[in-house]
Amino acid sequence: MAETNPYSQYSPAQKVRALVKGIQGHKRWNEALAKAPDQEAMLDLLQQASDKIGLDLSRRELAETPPLRDWLWFKKNSPLFTIGNQEFGPY
Repeated sequence: MAETNPYSQYSPAQKVRALVKGIQGHKRWNEALAKAPDQEAMLDLLQQASDKIGLDLSRRELAETPPLRDWLWFKKNSPLFTIGNQEFGPY
């Protein structure tokens, strides 16, 4: 009897929430994502994490579903406003 994927009935948003929960607080994943040089490298890491958990998320689903969509945007762009010693973004 074939084993069914417990996430097969989940929507992409539910799968992304499960992925975020799965990597949240995990030092190795957090460091790897922070050190990723660009969005594509970050997507590669997120795809690996998704595959490891068995979520079967596509790169498109990863790139278009919040909060990962927002993480990727910030990897590519400077935030418009930050608090602390950093610049307050482009004007």
